[in-house]
Amino acid sequence: MSEEDLSLEFASLGLAEPILRAVAEKGYTKMSPIQAQAIPVVLSGRDVMGAAQTGTGKTAAFTLPLLQRMMPHASASMSPARHPVRALVLAPTRELADQVAQNVHEYAKYTQLRSAVVFGGMDIKPQIAELKKGVEVLVATPGRLLDHIEAKSCNLNHVEYVVLDEADRMLDIGFLPDLQRILSYLPKKRITLLFSATFSPEIKRLSASYLQDPVLVEVATPNETASAITQKFYAVDGDKRTALVQLAKEHGIKQAFVFTNSKMGCGRLARELEREGLRTTALHGDKSQDERLKALEAFKSGEVDLLVATDVAARGLDIKDVPAVFNFDLPFHAEDYVHRIGRTGRAGATGLAISLVAPSDSRLLVEIEKITKTKIQPEVFRPQGQQRSAGSTGSSTGRSPYAAGGSERGERYEPRRASPRQEEEAKPVRGSSFRPKFMPRDPFFDQPYEPAASTDAGPAAWEKNSAPVVSSRLSPNIKNKRKVAALFKTS
Repeated sequence: MSEEDLSLEFASLGLAEPILRAVAEKGYTKMSPIQAQAIPVVLSGRDVMGAAQTGTGKTAAFTLPLLQRMMPHASASMSPARHPVRALVLAPTRELADQVAQNVHEYAKYTQLRSAVVFGGMDIKPQIAELKKGVEVLVATPGRLLDHIEAKSCNLNHVEYVVLDEADRMLDIGFLPDLQRILSYLPKKRITLLFSATFSPEIKRLSASYLQDPVLVEVATPNETASAITQKFYAVDGDKRTALVQLAKEHGIKQAFVFTNSKMGCGRLARELEREGLRTTALHGDKSQDERLKALEAFKSGEVDLLVATDVAARGLDIKDVPAVFNFDLPFHAEDYVHRIGRTGRAGATGLAISLVAPSDSRLLVEIEKITKTKIQPEVFRPQGQQRSAGSTGSSTGRSPYAAGGSERGERYEPRRASPRQEEEAKPVRGSSFRPKFMPRDPFFDQPYEPAASTDAGPAAWEKNSAPVVSSRLSPNIKNKRKVAALFKTS
């Protein structure tokens, strides 16, 4: 599409007046590229596989055309039979499902189309009562939707539209069994829409079994990060928490997401930052849904400065004006890096993404380079008080010791030799299960291999009460055992 086409206003789409009124109240005027290309295709009744950068309005790209297509079914009747589920939106996390449901409600508030959301971690009884009233648009997480299907509180026989938000995650092996069960309850004749910021070749091949002659809408290079986000990588050989606090001060960051890889690490880091006087809250899967919602609201309202989270907060969450994202841990899956940093720099705003790279992260760094198609050269982080010597870049070769990929991108990290004090501290305490933090390397293992001294001694030698010649490397205990064994043979 040309730039002129991409600047079209929503009024040019032919949407119903109630929908346009709601869009105007949201402050939307010009369509984003994904909206300009996807909405007309969905209105035409085609399956769509849409890929666009995070923060570009993908929710409106599938919600607005679906509401428009369902307008003929809008009814003021109070009978639940007049409000069957016609559109099903599946999301991988509770937070994303709740956010999508809020957007759907706002877009449809001047229509007579009803919407609801169901997800786990909450009492199921109010959700059942809501579904019994009848809803046209149902937003759900897979697990809780299956609970409603088994409880017969949700009928999907009239579903005409299915949306997989964050589709690459929905088609992941963890969600796929639940997704296949849900799709088995749906009519075979339906429109299926897949939207995400990242699509691997494997996911594209898998999606072919769920879509019929789909239109691929890609408004940017696949898996590309938003150009408005400045990305920085720092090699940290030490306390990452100290590095995080110092870098936040140096860059003037007042509020940020901080992503970790584990629930335990998330909670521990949040407590440590809180003890340092920073307003911090944690968000991870082991918290109750009420705690997770409160943590998000506190971050949105500015009551806390740092939201330490696992990847439950990495996808789809739209919180305006978040200036920065920290990757305290590099993600295990490179696709998650794209989604994590997408929590900043949304809707045309600028953002900063800072990743802390440990010496053991070389493989993860290479994967991020592959998916983003960029060469990454981490800067060496130096704690306050350590001055950089002239011309020093952190290694004798002039390259970062954390750079991944061999000599072309820098030398690999090598552990420092132990100091005398470290060697002394590493000695185990007799009779204790203490395991030292630093394990000195035994010089014996660095010596070249030397075969044992050759000998012609065999069984006959043992018969003569003499042990065969052995290598001088054998310990005295082994030699003594062999002598004792020989004595027992002659007794």
